[in-house]
Amino acid sequence: MRFRLKITLCMVWLLALAFGIGGSLLVTLNFSGNLEQAAETAISSYRMVLSTLQIVDETSPEPDYSNLTEALSQMSAQGMAGWSAIRLGSEQKDGSFDYLYEENPDAVDLSAAAVPQGSQGNVTVARDGHGGRHIRISASLSAANGTLYLDQCYNISALYVQRDGQLRIYRWVFLAVIAVGGVLCWAMAYWLTKPLSALSAASKRFAAGDLSYRAPVTGDDEVGALTEDFNAMAEKLQQNIAAIRDAAARQEDFMGNFAHEMKNPMTAIIGYAELIRSQTLTEAEQMDAANYIFSEGKRLESLSLKLLDILVLKKKEVELVPAKPAQIVGSMVRHLERVYAEQGIVLQCRCEDGECLMEPDLIRSLLVNLLDNARKAMDKGGNIYIVSQMTPDGCAIRILDTGRGIPEEEIDHITEAFYRVDKSRSRAQGGVGLGLALCNEIVRLHKGSLKFESRVGNGTCVTVVLRGGAA
Repeated sequence: MRFRLKITLCMVWLLALAFGIGGSLLVTLNFSGNLEQAAETAISSYRMVLSTLQIVDETSPEPDYSNLTEALSQMSAQGMAGWSAIRLGSEQKDGSFDYLYEENPDAVDLSAAAVPQGSQGNVTVARDGHGGRHIRISASLSAANGTLYLDQCYNISALYVQRDGQLRIYRWVFLAVIAVGGVLCWAMAYWLTKPLSALSAASKRFAAGDLSYRAPVTGDDEVGALTEDFNAMAEKLQQNIAAIRDAAARQEDFMGNFAHEMKNPMTAIIGYAELIRSQTLTEAEQMDAANYIFSEGKRLESLSLKLLDILVLKKKEVELVPAKPAQIVGSMVRHLERVYAEQGIVLQCRCEDGECLMEPDLIRSLLVNLLDNARKAMDKGGNIYIVSQMTPDGCAIRILDTGRGIPEEEIDHITEAFYRVDKSRSRAQGGVGLGLALCNEIVRLHKGSLKFESRVGNGTCVTVVLRGGAA
C-alpha cells in the first residue's frame, strides 16, 4: 500500500470516528433533553389534574365520585389536560380495581401499572401496540370516601419520530462528510507526499544514469531537509563516480600506451630468439641477436620498474630521513661525468652545504630522470648545470641545460605519463615518457613542486623545490 493511500485512510478513519462520535452524541443529548422536557411537562399536567380532582372532591357534597368523573370529562372535552389515556379507579376489598372513569384504555396497556405508594407517583415510558411511545404516570389520590388511583399517559411518539428523522439526516450527512472529507484528505495527502514522489523520481533518474539531476526542494520542513540531504549525497556520489570514470579512463590510456610500448621490443625479442633457436646464424650474427635481446630486455626492465614506481608511489607514503643534497648531487655528477663527456656534454654542479628530510633513493631517481631528459635534449653536446640551495623547510635543486628547449604549449603536459615532446626522437633514444611522471610523483611525496622554464633553441631550466622539512 502506498504511503499516500495510508495517510488518506488514516485521516478518513479519524474523521469518521470524530464525526461519528460527535454526531451521535449530539443527537442523543438533544433527544434526552427533549424527553426530559416532555416528562416535566407531563408531570406538571398530571399534578394539575390531581390537584383539580382533590379540590373538586373537597367542595362537592356528592357521596359518590360522579363529580370527579364529570370534572375529568370536562377537562378532556376542553383539551386542558393533553393526555392520551386516563383511568381513575379505587381498590376493592378483594384487591381488584373498580374503574370510575376511563378514556382510551386500549391506547396504552395500563393494566400493568404498578400500584403507586404516596401521592408523588411514578413515571415510566410505555409502548402501545402500534409502536408508539407514552409517558405513564401513576399516583394515589385521597378522597372523602377512600383512596383513589389515577393513571395517565402522555403521547411522546413525536419525539422518537423526530429522533429517527435526525438520525436519518445524520447518516446522509455523515456519508456526505466522509465522501467530501475523503477527497480533501486525498488532496492533502497528495500535496504532503508530492515532494516524496519528486524525490523518488529523482532517485530513479539518478539510478538510471542521469547523475546531474537533482530533486527540487519545496520547503524547509523535514521533507525539504531530506531532499537537501539527498541532493548533497547525489552531488558527492556524482563527484566520486566522475573521479572513478576519470581514473578508469586514465588507466585505460595508461595501459594502452604501455601495451603499445611493449609491443615493438617484445616482437623484436621473439623474432631474434626464434632466429637463435633455428641455428642458421653465424657466430657473429648470434652475438648481435643476443646483444639486441639483452638491450631490449633492459629497456623493458626499466619500463616495468618505472611503471611499478608510478603505481606504487601513489598508494603509500615514504619515510623521510635526514640527508645532504650536496652529497647526493655531487655523487651523481661524479658518476655520470665521464659518460656524458663521451657525448660532448659538460656536467657541472654548485651545491650549498646543509641537511634536510628526504628519501635519498627517490631523489637519486629524480635526478637521473631529469639529467637524462637534459641529455636527450642535446643533439651535438652542450652544458648541464646543477645548482642546489638550502631552504627553511627543505632544499631547491635547479638543472639547466643548453639543449633545444621545450615549446611553451607543451610544458603543461610533459609530466603526464607517456607524454613525449618529440615522439620520434624520444623513441629513437629509448624514451617512453614515464620519467617526468615519476619525477612529479617523487616531488609530490616530498610536498614540493616541479617547475619548467624553457625557450625553444635556448635550453631549459627545471626547478625542483622539496619541502620535506629541515633536518
